Amino acid sequence: MIPPKILPFTIVLFLVFINSYGQQEPQYTQYNYNTMTVNPGYTGSRGHLTITSLFRNQWAGIEGAPATLSFGLESPVGLFDGFGISIIHDELGPSQETFIDGNYAHHLILNRNGDRLALGIKAGMKFLSLDWSKGRYREPEAAFNKNINSEILPALGAGLFYYTNRFYLGASTPNLLNGKHYDDVAESQASDKMHLYFIGGYVIDLNPDLKFKPSIFVKNVLGGAVSFDASLNFLIHETLNLGVNYRLEDSLSALMGFQISTQIDMGYAYDYSINALNSYNQGTHEIFFRYQLISKVKKLKSPRFF
Repeated sequence: MIPPKILPFTIVLFLVFINSYGQQEPQYTQYNYNTMTVNPGYTGSRGHLTITSLFRNQWAGIEGAPATLSFGLESPVGLFDGFGISIIHDELGPSQETFIDGNYAHHLILNRNGDRLALGIKAGMKFLSLDWSKGRYREPEAAFNKNINSEILPALGAGLFYYTNRFYLGASTPNLLNGKHYDDVAESQASDKMHLYFIGGYVIDLNPDLKFKPSIFVKNVLGGAVSFDASLNFLIHETLNLGVNYRLEDSLSALMGFQISTQIDMGYAYDYSINALNSYNQGTHEIFFRYQLISKVKKLKSPRFF
């Protein structure tokens, strides 16, 4: 259940996001394991130095379909700050985009229970390349588009992340600046629009050996429709994570994760398309790996479920 003090904030954010659309940024099914790339306010919130890597092969069997590789390193610094770096390489058709961002978050303690609100910022750059010789064109004129070789575009994002031991809620935008991206519908270079992200989740102890976590991830581009993910995850014996994810009018996913040790966990997700692409691809595969350097000062009592 969402805390009463946070409910109005949740409703306002959701109404704002209802008015938007599109997908220009890399997409993830296991966003719960890749949260810093979604919201810089998450940086340092785990309390330990954490390294995360994720690979996504979208729509297997379709030539030129999206493929994404991400790497993130984050750590708390002192009692109230977190620093991190994220690197994402994304390919789609004739385009390649590489994002390199530094992340910083300041964590405010709100009450005696230790509930926190983190204010995050990310700054960096995107390298955009377009090689039209690699394209397969619906529009013949696209073959004559001008190539781009590692054009550097600045990026500046921000996020709010509220969290307790069991609950989290966040709002963020990955880039406040106008940039460029490859538009696979128009088969041309296009201007970026501002994205807004909203995430939330709650952990429920069903019994001493079973935790249940429903979560949501709302994404949009200003001026368009909403993309909505809803996930249900179960953590069994603090070791095995099983879940399902539904992406509105897009896919249904199965998720599995293993807590190999207090320091290492990894997982896999499979997306099954439920739209018109279903007949043309063999699904989407996504794997992640995470390592935590557990400090002696802040010993990990049990794996955190977000």
